[in-house]
Amino acid sequence: MKNKHTKFILCSAAALLLAACAQPRLADKESWRAQTDIGDFAADGRLAVKVNEKGSYANFDWTYQNQVQTINVNTPLGNTLGQLCQDSMGVLAVDSKGKKYQAATAQELSEQLLGFPMPVQYLHIWANGQWVKNAPYQLLPDGRLQQFEWTISRSLNENGTPRILLLESPKLTLRLVFDQMEKTKDTNAPAQCAARS
Repeated sequence: MKNKHTKFILCSAAALLLAACAQPRLADKESWRAQTDIGDFAADGRLAVKVNEKGSYANFDWTYQNQVQTINVNTPLGNTLGQLCQDSMGVLAVDSKGKKYQAATAQELSEQLLGFPMPVQYLHIWANGQWVKNAPYQLLPDGRLQQFEWTISRSLNENGTPRILLLESPKLTLRLVFDQMEKTKDTNAPAQCAARS
């Protein structure tokens, strides 16, 4: 009987240890660095936006290739709710009916469409553990970054890729949970948003 009890405790301890190892770790101050060139990547996962205690949820597919950033927002069933694309000409959004909206910056466009500015043009920088260059920033003791009135925290997988990117401002909270984020290289990737053609 004693052996069974000891075996149960050891198995439980091992299971807890393995679960702890699998948990993403919160990035610390040393994990942030100055902005450099961001390599091409593809990512997907889930996002949540919370404004005035009201939340919206969706899935996302996100690519950054040849300095063109494209984020598709999808329903859980895979239907596209909209696409946001940023290239050297500005920002373009396409809704589920194919209607296009344009602006010089992502913040202008989100203000126009949503009523509040979202820092989409900086997401790829913050997701990669960098602060935006030539702009004031502060690293907090708990490992969070403050920049452009946003407080940004990251949880990382064991391989250093982001698991959670959390952006908080006085007006809203944006949370991205990554299922995966992989480096890519497509030498034939267009230099502008596909929706422009």
